[in-house]
Amino acid sequence: MAKKKKIEPLTGEALLQKVKTLDTLSKEQKAKACGYYTVTKGGVERVNMLQFLNALIEADGIELNGKAASDGRAGRSASYRLSVQANGNLLIGVAYTRQMALKPGDEFALVLGRKHIQLKQLDLVE
Repeated sequence: MAKKKKIEPLTGEALLQKVKTLDTLSKEQKAKACGYYTVTKGGVERVNMLQFLNALIEADGIELNGKAASDGRAGRSASYRLSVQANGNLLIGVAYTRQMALKPGDEFALVLGRKHIQLKQLDLVE
């Protein structure tokens, strides 16, 4: 029996294009056709579905791991929601201050609405 050569798993755009051409196959057959399988010592082929699905997610540009921010440092992304702390303070996180390019000493006016609070940056020159 001739030994079947395992293909290198496809990634990126090549993976997405290949999957589009295999629309009539099952998930497992698609994964195998894209190279996401291993052969055991007994000659049994096992499909690596988790690796296949992760490669598809990555190829599609979906980021699940919260990769490094634009400045190269990892962290959470801004959710645009704040909570009142136990001491009654509202803490505005660094994600927001970086996004607005704020510096220590920048001043704001607090505007209270019926159902909202608005921060308006004060100009240094009035």
